Amino acid sequence: MGRLLRRIGAGIVALGLLGGGAFWFLTRPDPWPAAHWEGLPAPDLARGEQLFWAGGCVSCHAAPGAEGDAKLTLAGGLALKSPFGTFHVPNISPDPDAGIGAWTLAQFGDAMTRGVGAQGEHLYPSFPYGSYARMTAGDANDLWGYLKTLPASDHVAAPHDLPFPFNIRLALGGWKLLFLTDAPRTAVDTSDPEIARGQYLVEGPGHCGECHTPRNALGGFEPDRWLAGAANPEGEGRIPNITPGSKSIGGWSASDIATYLETGFTPDFDSAGGSMVDVQQNIARLPASDRAAIAAYLKAVPARE
Repeated sequence: MGRLLRRIGAGIVALGLLGGGAFWFLTRPDPWPAAHWEGLPAPDLARGEQLFWAGGCVSCHAAPGAEGDAKLTLAGGLALKSPFGTFHVPNISPDPDAGIGAWTLAQFGDAMTRGVGAQGEHLYPSFPYGSYARMTAGDANDLWGYLKTLPASDHVAAPHDLPFPFNIRLALGGWKLLFLTDAPRTAVDTSDPEIARGQYLVEGPGHCGECHTPRNALGGFEPDRWLAGAANPEGEGRIPNITPGSKSIGGWSASDIATYLETGFTPDFDSAGGSMVDVQQNIARLPASDRAAIAAYLKAVPARE
């Protein structure tokens, strides 16, 4: 009997090790192969700047309270409170020590599109790589080139303040297995080049769904409620529904939406408020054709109430 129990125990241990190994394999950090970042041309800095504004980099990575040109110093430091703890936004300036100036294009691109840090670690999806996953290698190359032209800062951001079990990065591999995808978020008529461009901007670098789409208990999007409005991640009020079924902007024309994104004024001459002020100011720097494309996409997505 003793020998049988030992064999059963050994079998349970072996199964546990096998299961743990399988979990690790399926959820390990998964950067792109090195070839993904090879052979790219010199960065197009003008296009990189457009991606910078489309992605709203200054909204999170500028030092709290920075104004004007000071926003271009991406020193980090903003504290983002969430149900999972407080995330402290890092320095992404070209400083080689406090920032990301010593990173390679591959390290930057893998962080942007695969959620893998410079040391091969999982990154938390408070950094919206779940949306940036739709960006191409060329996009990352152009944005990386532009970021390196900005001022450096030696400010060292505080580490994240997360309780157990959210401070265990290994679990992020499971989150990615469930939710990280570069597939379209919703079906629209992409045979229309304007709508296709709008889908890329909204679902990709613009990462609009990160705030405007409700999430489940694990922090993943509720796919059948894309852009239907959600609880404010900062804790007060709600982020509005921006589909055609919205009671607030559902009746706006595409021209109304594009004008709002350019000027900050609604058709009723109200103005953008809260965190949308920064978003609107960023989008206002894009070409008019991009604002029109965003508007066309928002009128094309399924209506949600």
